[in-house]
Amino acid sequence: MWSQRGVVDYGLAKRATVQSLRSGRMARRDVCDAHPYLLRAARLLGEPTQRACPICERTNVTHVTYVYGDQLGRSAGRVKATSDLVQMAHEYGEFRVYVVEVCQGCSWNHLTVSYVLGNGEPPGDSGADGQTAEK
Repeated sequence: MWSQRGVVDYGLAKRATVQSLRSGRMARRDVCDAHPYLLRAARLLGEPTQRACPICERTNVTHVTYVYGDQLGRSAGRVKATSDLVQMAHEYGEFRVYVVEVCQGCSWNHLTVSYVLGNGEPPGDSGADGQTAEK
């Protein structure tokens, strides 16, 4: 995405968690603990992937994308489709995106990536005449 910055990939943490489970240092109940609201969001609003769950290996994981930011107002904390993010990146100065992978079969969930989007303009950026600056 054109304005993507501040990317944090949680792949190493995911691999460590899966390895801890497979080595017996963690119990399955410790990693397959998705909140019912997250499971519902995955079922109703999530975006299916072609990647199998690293825990049960039977069900493909679903991505649930949340957005947060002061400029978002009532939209902050909501689930958004990836296709909506392009328009939002043009409309808002800055907001953070969090992508969570969820297995609807075994309740595995893990934050996969987070990043910042936005056009970089401060909220209410206006010119000397009080009009909003043109892009």
